[in-house]
Amino acid sequence: MVFFLTGCSGFIGSHLLRRLIRDGHKVIGVDNFISGSFDNIKDIKSPNFTFIEHDISKPIYFGDKIDWVLHFASPASPRDYLEFPIKTLKVGTIGTYNCLGIAKLKKARFFLASTSEVYGDPVLHPQPEEYWGNVNPVGPRSCYDESKRAAEALTFAYHRQHNVDIRVIRIFNTYGPYMRVNDGRVISNFISQALQGKDITVFGDGFQTRSFCYVDDLIEGIMRYIERADFTGPLNLGNPQEFTVLESARIIKKLTGSSSEIKFLPLPQDDPKRRKPDISKARKLISWQPKVSLEEGLNKTIPYFKEKIIPR
Repeated sequence: MVFFLTGCSGFIGSHLLRRLIRDGHKVIGVDNFISGSFDNIKDIKSPNFTFIEHDISKPIYFGDKIDWVLHFASPASPRDYLEFPIKTLKVGTIGTYNCLGIAKLKKARFFLASTSEVYGDPVLHPQPEEYWGNVNPVGPRSCYDESKRAAEALTFAYHRQHNVDIRVIRIFNTYGPYMRVNDGRVISNFISQALQGKDITVFGDGFQTRSFCYVDDLIEGIMRYIERADFTGPLNLGNPQEFTVLESARIIKKLTGSSSEIKFLPLPQDDPKRRKPDISKARKLISWQPKVSLEEGLNKTIPYFKEKIIPR
């Protein structure tokens, strides 16, 4: 099959790109490197991979036949979308519109990478797909939250009006190699700070929770959804094992052997207090659940950060 993949040089996009090529597919990858990195894809020399440097918020034209449009482009860490709020909104709205237009024109299936952020600061725990969320539409995080909510609305509108065959996933906190060391997410922040002997900065009292999914587990869920399920979604993909942020900091401090101190800072506005996916549908529809424990995944991730932070 031929896949058109936006955000192919990003953290998750680059892992998905490798999996698709490994499985024998052809991939046309698009990225403008706003939050992705050429380093994530520079080693991919396969004849089955074509790269186009392009901002998917602008129209793109090509003659290739494609089977799937996979829309993974978007700044996804608070540091990125707070720096680029308008670009984040544009890739979630105009970029999704452009990708859906490609899928409609090419008679291809469409796959949207949405996010658990559509649930906002949830009052229902854990979060099932039926939950409509608790989102501040004008807060500093709204550029990301609302762009993904709009992307989902656009995707379902194209499905209803134009019969585009769609799949929508909501990705919960994911980590692993190829994350940017300075992207501002919980895991990358803690590992980078611990390896450099800096204070490990925990926002609030540290008792807010997250559920961390190792990237290989996420990619397996994505592939199963592409290959097996005849279900539009949305579908939660994440690890339901819940940790407090403070617990996570202590685990990373232990695994890195760091002498860093844990420092508490004020909680950012609209930061969710609890986050845990209900993955009942994923278990039932695609026979998927995460296999990699947090410590196992961190032990696979920390060496990558060491190479980036402490080069030989």
